[in-house]
Amino acid sequence: MAEVKSDIEIARAAKKKPILEIGAKLGIPPEHLLPYGHDKAKISADFIAAQKERKNGHLILVTAINPTPAGEGKTTTTVGLGDGLNRIGKKAVVCIREASLGPCFGVKGGAAGGGYAQVVPMEDMNLHFTGDFHAITSAHNLLAALLDNHIYWGNEQNIDIRRISWRRVMDMNDRALRNIVGSLGGVANGYPRETGFDITVASEVMAILCLSTDLKDLEKRLGNIIIGYRRDKSPVFARDIKADGAMTVLLKDAMQPNLVQTLENNPAFVHGGPFANIAHGCNSVIATTTALKLADYVVTEAGFGADLGAEKFFDIKCRKAGLKPDAAVIVATVRAIKMNGGVKKDDLGKENLEALRKGCANLGRHVQNVKKFGVPAIVAINHFTSDTEAEVQAIKDYVATLGAEAVLCRHWAEGSAGIEELARKVADLAEGGHSQFSPLYPDEMPLFHKIETIAKDIYHASEVIADKSVREQLRTWEDQGYGHLPICMAKTQYSFSTDPNLRGAPTGHTVPVREVRLAAGAGFVVVITGEIMTMPGLPKVPSSEKIYLNQQGYIEGLF
Repeated sequence: MAEVKSDIEIARAAKKKPILEIGAKLGIPPEHLLPYGHDKAKISADFIAAQKERKNGHLILVTAINPTPAGEGKTTTTVGLGDGLNRIGKKAVVCIREASLGPCFGVKGGAAGGGYAQVVPMEDMNLHFTGDFHAITSAHNLLAALLDNHIYWGNEQNIDIRRISWRRVMDMNDRALRNIVGSLGGVANGYPRETGFDITVASEVMAILCLSTDLKDLEKRLGNIIIGYRRDKSPVFARDIKADGAMTVLLKDAMQPNLVQTLENNPAFVHGGPFANIAHGCNSVIATTTALKLADYVVTEAGFGADLGAEKFFDIKCRKAGLKPDAAVIVATVRAIKMNGGVKKDDLGKENLEALRKGCANLGRHVQNVKKFGVPAIVAINHFTSDTEAEVQAIKDYVATLGAEAVLCRHWAEGSAGIEELARKVADLAEGGHSQFSPLYPDEMPLFHKIETIAKDIYHASEVIADKSVREQLRTWEDQGYGHLPICMAKTQYSFSTDPNLRGAPTGHTVPVREVRLAAGAGFVVVITGEIMTMPGLPKVPSSEKIYLNQQGYIEGLF
């Protein structure tokens, strides 16, 4: 049996083309590419602006069932499908998010695909890349520093230091910083107060960068950030302390999408990276809309399961950017479905049709949910060597009862050759004009009713529980003119419920709302449910323990 290479070994052996050649495939002249080395580049704002009158290509969303330790392969399938569409003669671009250092050194490892369906340079993408996350962290923390400085020098805006809502961020999992007391050490250091850190991917600045259409829109949104409240409870905005201009300067280059390539030398845009269990979980609007002008097909992903990523892609990103997806691919694996059916991780290699059929309920819920948005869906079964023919057929038979189709895909092992069938069927689906996309709820629906609609229609919960203070806060925001905003649910990614251990397709559960936050710059209301954390912690044995430089100077342990 041939030795199976690791993702990083495959990526390291890639025969990359110069990034200017990749840009030329999309008609981007060399002068409009700003290279970062030989294999990655940013696309100039002038070039992007010049494409606005061009016709859009077809937009394909790749989503998945709820994640399990067994693995699903959503990014791998996104990249594989992009390569597959190019293989069958379509002009396709992949649009994915940048990786956060937190999960990279924590639990998950890399986020550039896997096997022979990867985006490269893999090591760069999973580490500092082109510095976008550092710029976002700096802009966010500049605002925090200006806020404390404003208070120190007399507090002209009369900010109530008990009602400051703007925290700091860093791109790392660090539970010790979740809640801290700042400005200790005497008069020279300001006024002591409770504060804390979130992870950079949960920052409103990250969400703003990913939803902005250009630098002017970015600056306006940054100015709209609410940093706290006065004693009369009126909001204080970032523009009130003149922070928006300097923040925009820090984000000028970060706003430009990053162009890289797949292992098969097809173009990929990697830009932005908000978490889907906390923020809206999609790559940037500017990357997606630019790709749609340059290609016939754009394959993009949304984070975690369809209950989080796809719902937010449809209800936030598509609503705000005026996008109309043509088709959706829901990724599943035999292993993950069996885990949803109650099989333990150590037993996933054994055939178990009973557990598989039980676990299919999770997949079925996602298929039905995606159809609620009017978008035609197809299921991609991401192949593992332990899968049996009977198990694969059982999934195909089940999906057929839902009025959809499931296709076995071998892109991890075979690259684009292993996903041709899915590529052809997705192309047919997208070109068939069957999409009747519409968001789940209208803008004018009251905020709490929007929360209930998501909880009942997507999570199949029986009720939403929220304290009187939460409901009053939502009503106050409606009175202030924010009632039209969409909802961004912060919920565990592992379950339709707020209990991460409740797998499958639970019904009748309750969704407890712990807190609501107004992201006025990004343009949504964050609803924090259950025990979800906006600053994750590291596990007992973090991935970082296996990451090192070998004797040849190559990175080991990223995957």
